Amino acid sequence: MNCPHISTASSHLPRRAFLRGMGVSLALPALECMRPVLVRAATPDVAPRRMLVIVNNLGLLPKYFAPTGMGRDYKPSPYLELLSNVRDEFTVFSGLSHPGVDGAHSTDNCFLTAAPGAFKFGFRNTVSLDQFAAEQLPQSTRFRTLNLGVTRPSEAAKRSLSFTRDGVLLPPETSPANVFRKMFVQGAPGDVQRQLDRLRRRGSILDALNLEAKRFNRTLPAADRERLDQYLTSVREVEQRLLTAGEWEQRPKPQTNRTPPADIGDNKRFFDQLRLMLDMTQLAFESDSTRIITLIVDSFRAPVLRLPNQEETTTTYHNLSHHGQNEEKLRQLEAADREHLIQLRKLIDDFAAKPENGERLLDNTMILYGSNLGDANIHDTTNLPILLAGGGFRHGQHLAFSRERNQPLCNLFVTMLQNLGVETDTFASNTGNLNEITVK
Repeated sequence: MNCPHISTASSHLPRRAFLRGMGVSLALPALECMRPVLVRAATPDVAPRRMLVIVNNLGLLPKYFAPTGMGRDYKPSPYLELLSNVRDEFTVFSGLSHPGVDGAHSTDNCFLTAAPGAFKFGFRNTVSLDQFAAEQLPQSTRFRTLNLGVTRPSEAAKRSLSFTRDGVLLPPETSPANVFRKMFVQGAPGDVQRQLDRLRRRGSILDALNLEAKRFNRTLPAADRERLDQYLTSVREVEQRLLTAGEWEQRPKPQTNRTPPADIGDNKRFFDQLRLMLDMTQLAFESDSTRIITLIVDSFRAPVLRLPNQEETTTTYHNLSHHGQNEEKLRQLEAADREHLIQLRKLIDDFAAKPENGERLLDNTMILYGSNLGDANIHDTTNLPILLAGGGFRHGQHLAFSRERNQPLCNLFVTMLQNLGVETDTFASNTGNLNEITVK
């Protein structure tokens, strides 16, 4: 993708910004977004760290993905041969999974949470990696995170990678045109004012709840007061987010000479839809609209596919994944898998070609590609296909762990969180980290 130069306007948050509520004002700390945008974009002290997570929820044929050998001398598989020109830009992992996470296709919702028991009645998810990171980091961009999906709009309320701390699903944005509009199209003054009014109304409701809760707090026993204090802390966090959202709503958006994309309504053009959404991820990072993106590639709900050679599959993507060793289904499924990896290769190439502050966009951006299924044919959730590119890590290697006793994928998540600047040694089911990839 040829992405044009992106410029930004100079409006910025005032240095004295306050949270106001119940007669008091709380000064915000010095945030990067209080600096002029042009200055921040042109002369950053340190290039921002970013994370893009891409999940194909039907995975890849394991016999064609898994490499042989270990370390830097591994022998690439037929699929990894497609990435041979960027071999030194990524690390491939084997023997990783989420312990206790099973439940067939419903486990895509648990890829970034590692919450076990997705198939059980009354299951409640937990916070996802992207939302956990966003909680810990200051909001220096218009969007704390972008949650995207290549799926039917009707499926967005059911399948997502992003979940709040309370386990609430955050529906992905499925329209590249809407993503572009949110990033670059400035609303008319009346539209901006209406959005500000909505934010103020939400803030007023929170103020009233906060005041009433404080009155109620005095009548509670100690244990309940502690729980209520936790609730009030959450309210204060939401208040701060509303204030930040209001400030960003009044700031001019970045400008681009890129033509706004048109959504592709023909669902047979699944891979064209994917390519367009991948383009949006690069634009989002180049414009510094966000630093954390998730993208669920909902192959499970994809219909009959039009493959790159214009051949159409004989059945849906999901039915292909349950191939039962049928040769024709395997041939079509392999063609689809290869297109996924060809698009991943192009994405890595594009990020590597974009200079940034004496480095490359890829050097400061982690691209995690994986799946919740190790083998979709039998709904196996172990030995997941996992590949991590960019981020300044030591790449060009295969880190292999036991295929019988997998390591937690969350060990890698902890290393990724630390790369983003989150000070933590724990996340979900981790038992350690995979910091061996950080050693240059």
